[in-house]
Amino acid sequence: MKKSILIDELLKWYEQNKRELPWRKGNDPYKIWLSEVILQQTRVDQGLPYFMNFVEKYPTVNSLALAHIDDVLRTWQGLGYYSRARNLHKCAKIIVGHYDGIFPKNKDELIKLPGIGSYTAAAIASLAYGKQEAVVDGNVIRVISRLYGIEADVSEQKTKNEIQQIVDRLIPKKAPDLFNQAIMEFGALHCSPKNPLCPNCIFMGLCVAQRNNQQGKIPYKSNKTKKRLRFFTYLIINIHGGYLMRKRDARDIWQGLFEFFLIETNSDMDFDQLSIPQKMIQTPGQWKISRESKLYKHLLSHQTLFCRFIEIEMTHDFDFNSLDWDGYTIYSKKEIDRLPKSILTDRYLGEKIN
Repeated sequence: MKKSILIDELLKWYEQNKRELPWRKGNDPYKIWLSEVILQQTRVDQGLPYFMNFVEKYPTVNSLALAHIDDVLRTWQGLGYYSRARNLHKCAKIIVGHYDGIFPKNKDELIKLPGIGSYTAAAIASLAYGKQEAVVDGNVIRVISRLYGIEADVSEQKTKNEIQQIVDRLIPKKAPDLFNQAIMEFGALHCSPKNPLCPNCIFMGLCVAQRNNQQGKIPYKSNKTKKRLRFFTYLIINIHGGYLMRKRDARDIWQGLFEFFLIETNSDMDFDQLSIPQKMIQTPGQWKISRESKLYKHLLSHQTLFCRFIEIEMTHDFDFNSLDWDGYTIYSKKEIDRLPKSILTDRYLGEKIN
């Protein structure tokens, strides 16, 4: 396959088919970085409103660095993989504090920053600064593995390295940013995971997968990760119009988000089987269950959560002492609205608490 033919055809296709996306205007490294972080594990149609919201709230890396982490997490709410948001905030602070608000131009320097791996570093260096750095995301992996007939497991590092080396050889010195955007866009719009547009493909006759009718088998990715099952029961404890919540600080899912009183078990349990708070055991006549939800199934990348919400009303004579509740604090409904929460909790609140 001639390199020059592949590049020329790809760039012509891109010019005719590219989407007008806001981070493609002006080569702003801040917007490119923000878009790349948001679009990790997120489709463009889902991530675009979040990007626009972030740029409106935090128009510069300086404004993002000055924001409170709770506000950043609240703005991120619903995208999942919240470590991305925490690293986004950490990275902004470093860029402002150590680089005077200017993103480094070289991949080797960028990759040292929180949340910026090889892919994101290459994207910033290439798309913002015109560096000859090949960007390899899931779309690129799919295009290259089909073009070259790579049948090996693309989840294996050896295969990823092979594909990276191919793209490193392909990326031109002239307009490497356009090449990177073109091959990613081609994978997103044309060489899609299911039902790729092979009959109208610019690489008809060149693509090994198409010639061998292997589009459905390439790229091959083994599914070795077994999902962990977890069972959460949230007690929504209403104490005189306020609700008990705490911030999740452990290195676990939803770190930095706020949650109601959590009881985690190894299976789904009825209320009378739960280890309820000691304070409730000591005051059986001062609370009652007002509502119990269905069991929600919530899918994460490596975990499946089964969650139930049980609303508890404390009587007017219940005496609250924060020492009895191990890190939980009373928040008003207005305060809860502003707190960063899991999308599951936020959705439940929207449905159940008026």
